[in-house]
Amino acid sequence: METSTITKKNRAVENFHIVLWLIKDLCWCMLWKPFALFMIIPTFIFAIYITYNGRESKTDLFHNIAVIMWIMANSTWMIGEFYFSDELKPIAFIFFMIGLLIVGYFYVSRWLLNQKEGY
Repeated sequence: METSTITKKNRAVENFHIVLWLIKDLCWCMLWKPFALFMIIPTFIFAIYITYNGRESKTDLFHNIAVIMWIMANSTWMIGEFYFSDELKPIAFIFFMIGLLIVGYFYVSRWLLNQKEGY
């Protein structure tokens, strides 16, 4: 069975990433457009960094790629609300679906592998 590659440093980076994401969404909620837009950058960069660091674990890799898609969807939705009369929701939906398909593929393939191995 695969083990997670999370170290204390990686966990600290993940926790800080949550803080960045919360700040981005708080700025969105408060309609602080410049700050919200700026916060997309570090939030996205940290998500990529976390994904890269967790790439040895398929579990971490698939889930972290889904998180990247979630951030893309969330950011697209925010930008759509700010500047495009909320007309970017269909694009945000696509990013959400890609993330869901990625984790769905992971779980279905894991389930099929377990069925093949007789678990």
